[in-house]
Amino acid sequence: MTDVSPNTYDVIVIGAGQAGLATGYFLRRTGLRFAILDSEPQAGGAWRHGWDSLRLFSPAEWSSLPGWPMPPNGDGGYPTRDAVVAYLAAYQTRYDLPVIRPAEVDMVHAQDDGLVVETCPTTFRARAVVSATGTWRAPHWPAFPDQSLFRGLQIHSAQYRRPDAFAGLRVLVVGGGNSGAQILAEVSQVADTTWVTSDPPVFLPDDVDGRVLFERATARWKAQQGIGVDTPPPGGLGDIVMVEPVKAARARGVLEAVRPFQRFTSDGVVWPDGRESKIDAVIWCTGFRPALQHLAGLNVVQDNGRVAVDGTRSVKEPRLWLVGYGEWTGFASATLTGVMRTARETVRQIAGALA
Repeated sequence: MTDVSPNTYDVIVIGAGQAGLATGYFLRRTGLRFAILDSEPQAGGAWRHGWDSLRLFSPAEWSSLPGWPMPPNGDGGYPTRDAVVAYLAAYQTRYDLPVIRPAEVDMVHAQDDGLVVETCPTTFRARAVVSATGTWRAPHWPAFPDQSLFRGLQIHSAQYRRPDAFAGLRVLVVGGGNSGAQILAEVSQVADTTWVTSDPPVFLPDDVDGRVLFERATARWKAQQGIGVDTPPPGGLGDIVMVEPVKAARARGVLEAVRPFQRFTSDGVVWPDGRESKIDAVIWCTGFRPALQHLAGLNVVQDNGRVAVDGTRSVKEPRLWLVGYGEWTGFASATLTGVMRTARETVRQIAGALA
């Protein structure tokens, strides 16, 4: 690019969560001039918004970014939300990663000699852009008939913080993943809860934690690539890990799920058999979509909410890479440990393309 202003870089990374920091770690080793733009006021990415009691279900050594293992948790358990936030902040400092915050990216658009990244009030230019915004800003809310009639409280797990706000209420927890199981486990201690899942939840054995789960998922990925065993072990990254609060919920007999209701009423829901239930609140633990609104100006986001990629590189806009959004941007790339592989390969490709 001909512009040599201070806001012109070889590479701009959008997002300073785990995917952005891992990408920055490898970019630091290339000699390329880069900056990481982050919309959050402080370090920690989406982990800053996790619920208060959130813990990882992997040991610290299996929850680490490239180059520096996460320090063990002080109480001997799995790392807490605050421990992860502190680790990400320390990681940024340790590797002197050039994070600019708060810098909310409004739009990315193309010019002949590079990509333009617009924030308010600054415009940045780069020869390549890595989008690493994750999914937290795009929670998925399923649509049910007559949902707008319901007068009770509806929140997404992205907004959930602690159970005391639901004390004494009748609550539906909707969603069969780990967030649904863990939020149900603590809300059920103070509220009358019903767990709603589209299919029966898949529970892993009690001795399977995130470390074992990652090993099994890796074996499954290798089998799909024709590497290693023909019959991989069971268990996927979306199956429910029996952390202590979930075990306690099972012991209380509340870890039973029912299939979805048919529609809302003003003060409850109607089930497939015609029964009506009065409810006060719904907690939607129904996942997230890629947060890619900032890429609308590049016309690369497909109807399915994803970008067509070759590895992590956009097919339609080859100056754009995407890291950390899930399996479509690399195996286990939405996890702390799993993002290393795709971040490293992405930076290798960028360095080659810009050489």
